[in-house]
Amino acid sequence: MRADARHAGPSSDPAGAPVPAAATGAAASDLLLARVVREESARIVAALTASLGNLDLAEEAVADAVEEALREWRTRGIPPSPGGWLTQAARHNALDRMRRQKRYREKLALLAGAPSAGMAEIEERLPLLFGCCHPALSPDAQLALTLRAVVGLTTAQIARATLSTETAVQQRIVRAKRRIAETGIPLRIPEGAERAVRLDLVLTVVSVMYTSAHLVAGGDASADRDLADDALWLARVVADALPREAEAHGLLALLEFHRAREGARAVGGELVLLADQDRSRWDRQLVADARASLERAARLRHPGRWQLHAAIAACHADAQTSADTDWLQVLTLYDLLGARDPSPIVRLNRAVALAQVEGPEAALEEVDALASSLDGFHLWHAVRGRLLRDLGRTAEADLADSRAHELTANEAERRLLAARIAGEA
Repeated sequence: MRADARHAGPSSDPAGAPVPAAATGAAASDLLLARVVREESARIVAALTASLGNLDLAEEAVADAVEEALREWRTRGIPPSPGGWLTQAARHNALDRMRRQKRYREKLALLAGAPSAGMAEIEERLPLLFGCCHPALSPDAQLALTLRAVVGLTTAQIARATLSTETAVQQRIVRAKRRIAETGIPLRIPEGAERAVRLDLVLTVVSVMYTSAHLVAGGDASADRDLADDALWLARVVADALPREAEAHGLLALLEFHRAREGARAVGGELVLLADQDRSRWDRQLVADARASLERAARLRHPGRWQLHAAIAACHADAQTSADTDWLQVLTLYDLLGARDPSPIVRLNRAVALAQVEGPEAALEEVDALASSLDGFHLWHAVRGRLLRDLGRTAEADLADSRAHELTANEAERRLLAARIAGEA
């Protein structure tokens, strides 16, 4: 769960973090609860799961505790130790639920013997995240379960973020939990060769979270800032917990570069493409953070696809204007990326760079070769429309842009495509 209130102005809360001055009473408690849920819920779920051997029970106990906190903190005030309050409430909820289950005494003994002190200091997010991203689960289930158990979103919030129905999301979560229980998927960080494969799954899920924040059906160009912030926060958690994993720093750098552009990407609810963005609106501190993350990854001398994605983003950040972009370097990086990840999306993005180096005709040939894989993807049609327009094939370009217009549910993208067809963009 995340409280949606947003305020401005510094103050403080019992946890020592700033609370906006304008936030008082219920608003202040809701704001603090949102922060505590983000920082503590995954750790509590994982610790309870380790004690109980039941992810479903642990997650439900924490969810109940969050609901209790929402009511209690509004009426009785914020407790001295909000994280400890939530931890104890979740443990009590787990006990109550277990009393209603068969053979509860055996499980109760396990829970009673678990140490309560220091739980907040034990880093439990990563084992839980790796468990949620186990390859035995489908990609949709991995994302839904991560958003629920690790990030703490409600079913309704997950449905909005993933463009799904609440029923579909709930079914994915239930099936994923059943799969974890039936197959005994461990909540642990794997070692050796297994870690590299599983880490890439984890990083992919975090990347999909960030991308989902920018695909709001019926919305304008503005991202779901909460979901984007959650993804960036989770990327930092992974990088901080696994400091020797270069790819973790690579993904963090990539998301920081993209987040830095947000102020220029969406202006007045309208979508502004990278080539047209006012780069003075980019967040220079986030750009600096991204470069530092990419440098940390490079020092570990273990290159991978996420670092290459980030290096491409760095090329755009280095250019003062779109015309200054070193497109040959971008194309070279895409060639290296394609050797590691020959996916149709990577090849489509490479074609955009190819158009800048060799011209739209060469790029269109590459794009057309992807028709069987990407015909249902709106950006394939949009890129194709742009290339056809650059070649003066306006009628064909209008057809491509019309198809892209049909396939996207985002209103800002639809307006941009409609303007192209009308000759206004």
